[in-house]
Amino acid sequence: MRTVNIDVTLRDGGYRNGFNFPLSYALQHAKLSVEAGFDWIEIAYRKGSLLPMPDLGLTGRGDDDYIAAMAREVGPERIAMILHPKNITDDDLPAMYAAGARLVRIILPAQGYEAGLARIRQAKELGFTVGVNFARISQWAGRDVVEVATAATDAGAEFVYLADSNGSLSPVDTTDLTTLTKSVTGRPVGLHAHNNLGLALANAISAVAAGATWMDSSIQGMGKGPGNLIAEQWLAHLDRTDAEAAGRLHLGPALELADLLLDTIPEGAPSLPLPDLVLGRYDLSVEHRKNLLGDHREGIATARTLAAVR
Repeated sequence: MRTVNIDVTLRDGGYRNGFNFPLSYALQHAKLSVEAGFDWIEIAYRKGSLLPMPDLGLTGRGDDDYIAAMAREVGPERIAMILHPKNITDDDLPAMYAAGARLVRIILPAQGYEAGLARIRQAKELGFTVGVNFARISQWAGRDVVEVATAATDAGAEFVYLADSNGSLSPVDTTDLTTLTKSVTGRPVGLHAHNNLGLALANAISAVAAGATWMDSSIQGMGKGPGNLIAEQWLAHLDRTDAEAAGRLHLGPALELADLLLDTIPEGAPSLPLPDLVLGRYDLSVEHRKNLLGDHREGIATARTLAAVR
């Protein structure tokens, strides 16, 4: 079955550079991403991530004029956004649609997700393609996956993304979660993988084998901590193994985009911060990172304690 691919570099990569991508770079990025065959480019958060950040840059704000510029460059049918319901008002989704966004992903927590259901309904009425993201899915109980996925799809969500925000899933975990979500909703399932344990590609392959049909990746893996599924690797894998994908995905422009990123954005270089590896091992969120800096042995002991009391 056809895999829908979302390029999340401009959004998730923003965790590395304060979301401060120049508009000129973002426009070039979007153009090459489309040439590479990505179905959607997720260009920004709308009004920030979960926690407030100072001096939030272009791709963390998702202003209307930025959306409009990107839509003029590659067409509205490629423009995706993501948001936390708590950050927006009734005016945001209509403004985003008018500016040129056509896909929106709404991030839902395991508890207190009800406010997000109203945003799903509003986005559907406006004409968006609407999906939901389950953040930190590695910490969700199975019953919560069932409850929230059912509520979200009943409200109109067209697909459900499992977001491995802590980078802690294994291929077996990914298979089980994909199978569960697909069986509950009957809707397409996607994976947003982080690479804390070097398993993003393996998890992506496992998710697709279990029936996932949506996939996030980023150029050079640029994303929070050690980053996401590396887009160039993912496209190369699909080119080798999926005849349908090989006809519409193009590795050459993706490699050109990787060169552009590395030449233009210093924070785009691949990185494996050692505290983030420990976070992945103990299934801890990025908020715990400050507790693991310094002596590695002490950091691991702290991580064990935090995981035990979570």
